[in-house]
Amino acid sequence: MLDRTSHRLNVNGLQAWYGESHILHGVTFNVGAGEVVTLLGRNGAGKTTTLKSIMGIVTKRSGSVIFDGRETIGLSSDRIARAGIALCPEERGIFASLNVRENLLLPPKIADGGLTVEQIFDLFPNLKERLSAPGTKLSGGEQQMLAIARILRTGAKFLMLDEPTEGLAPVIIEQIGRTIQRLKQEGFTILLVEQNFRWASKLADRFYVMEHGHIIDEFAAADLGANMDKLHVYLGV
Repeated sequence: MLDRTSHRLNVNGLQAWYGESHILHGVTFNVGAGEVVTLLGRNGAGKTTTLKSIMGIVTKRSGSVIFDGRETIGLSSDRIARAGIALCPEERGIFASLNVRENLLLPPKIADGGLTVEQIFDLFPNLKERLSAPGTKLSGGEQQMLAIARILRTGAKFLMLDEPTEGLAPVIIEQIGRTIQRLKQEGFTILLVEQNFRWASKLADRFYVMEHGHIIDEFAAADLGANMDKLHVYLGV
């Protein structure tokens, strides 16, 4: 049984810039082992920048990002990936010149314990039927499945998913929800950025609300009902 009191990720005072634009202003939060934690907020709040900063893709950053007891703020993105963090970006990053099989097998394994190809096909049977198809010829839902499947092979156990349901049909959104629930049961830790609050509310253990590059509030799943009025104001829903 996972010890949910141990934090896999501790972010403290995280600052980030794109050029001269100061995007994150002292972001502080944590993610416990085995949790699903969701970052909520309006467009432009800094959610995606937070994920990219943790991953080392935003190079101008400061503060502290401790993963499994190790400070990662000074590491390059490839070393952060090898430490066990994987990012599924909003734009999915599927390579047009590669077919589904090649896209799936492209990322290197960084640790034992990743899902086998057969286990991935069990999660996403659509992919097995489209192995020879060019990656960008898949539907939006299939591309999202492929983007998630690709990081599950690597052995990374800390997954960051950026807007995984954006633009997808309801049936695909439900399938991705079931996948996240299964991954959680299998011991994965997930940090989720998601605009579809009602969908995320069924999956996450805790929620942080971001606004203008700050964390402004935090709720446990059990406390959502009592805080819906505040959330409607924060999110404009």
